Amino acid sequence: MKHKGIILLIVFIAGIALTYFLSGKEESVKRKASIGLRAPDFELKDIDGKIWRLSDLNGKVVLINFWATWCDSCKEENPSFQKLIESEKDNRNFVAVAILYNDSAQNAVSYLKKNGFTFNVLIDDKKTSSDYGITGVPETFILSKRGILERKIIGPMRWDTPDVRAAIKKLADES
Repeated sequence: MKHKGIILLIVFIAGIALTYFLSGKEESVKRKASIGLRAPDFELKDIDGKIWRLSDLNGKVVLINFWATWCDSCKEENPSFQKLIESEKDNRNFVAVAILYNDSAQNAVSYLKKNGFTFNVLIDDKKTSSDYGITGVPETFILSKRGILERKIIGPMRWDTPDVRAAIKKLADES
């Protein structure tokens, strides 16, 4: 009978410790990128070593495209992505970045050179793709000038269409 009280005390203390441990874990679970909320900030290097911070792009519409050189769907959409960037080069309220996912910078440099692409390529640190909830590529996020996630597109898309340009213009014209 003496041991029964000690066992109950140990179980009680273990229950309190487990509750404390689990409640601490719930607080540390980070929210993934969600439409209507501020996009997760990041700090990534591009293929030339320049540091890019999303927070430095406040005041601009930002298109973030996660891609990889091994991805056939990405290869399909990259020419239109390049055309969009070229057509918007004078738009000071717009910037597009491609984040290389699960791939090497060396592969990206070769791929860009081979295809004549000039878009900005940042190297994923795995934290960024996790923060954005990436499940595959291509996945694209469009942010308002206030840094709010307006749209998430899963899969390839034609980026050089009048509809896309009109949507970017509409976001860029918002104050």
